[in-house]
Amino acid sequence: KNICMAGGVALNSVMNGRILLETPFTEFFAQPASADNGTALGAALYVSNGLLGLPRPTKEYIYLGPEYSEEEMESALQQAGLCYSQMPDISAHVARQIADGKIVGWFQGRMECGPRALGNRSIVADPRSPETKPRLNDKIKHREPFRPFAPSALVERSGEYFASSYPSTVMLLVYDVLEHRRDEVPAITHVDGTARVQTVSREENPTYWQLIKHFEALTGVPMVVNTSFNDNNEPIVCSPQDAIHCFVNTDLDALALGPFWVEKEAIAHEAK
Repeated sequence: KNICMAGGVALNSVMNGRILLETPFTEFFAQPASADNGTALGAALYVSNGLLGLPRPTKEYIYLGPEYSEEEMESALQQAGLCYSQMPDISAHVARQIADGKIVGWFQGRMECGPRALGNRSIVADPRSPETKPRLNDKIKHREPFRPFAPSALVERSGEYFASSYPSTVMLLVYDVLEHRRDEVPAITHVDGTARVQTVSREENPTYWQLIKHFEALTGVPMVVNTSFNDNNEPIVCSPQDAIHCFVNTDLDALALGPFWVEKEAIAHEAK
């Protein structure tokens, strides 16, 4: 009843969703770094458990990349000459901003493992607005207009919007968006009525979960648009300097760098 997938083929989210929903398998796992770079992680885990007999970790290894201190982030902002504010609750603040239509670069904690942005190096936006998708594609990601965007949804409410409530922690499962919900969340609904879903739990990513929870309290919608924090043909941002570069050189409205908040309007005003 259990199936585990790895390698580049496991990045086929449509296939993965069909395996889970249309075969006898009831439990599905795909390695987050399902590509060549994931082989090193697999080799290390094999030596650790298969050869040395060390316990196997059961918690999903999603965030294994670099992490930066508040001091490093603030120093990067100062070196870039940006005006910023430190927020007592960055999740609540960003939720309010995206509910008002802003598109925000979200940089928190350790970088994700694998090719998907999973709430630590993400661009977040309002899924309710039909303007979100064309604006992201045209002005920020600079890519083809037909390209879809994924939702990050509270795991406890995902079944209210998608054809399955099975957790999709690493955004490698595509589900149908329930027909009566599609007009409610047009920015994450693809032309075929599907979405590549990331489910978010409080245990896996408390800061990101709080952002979505605050957005839910404001709007009633338990998800946000989540796309990788990068411009087209560039890697996902890793460092604070990367995040600032992408923010300054795209039409992002604002940047949440740890607890620090920077608005593009403030930069434009300062330039005048």
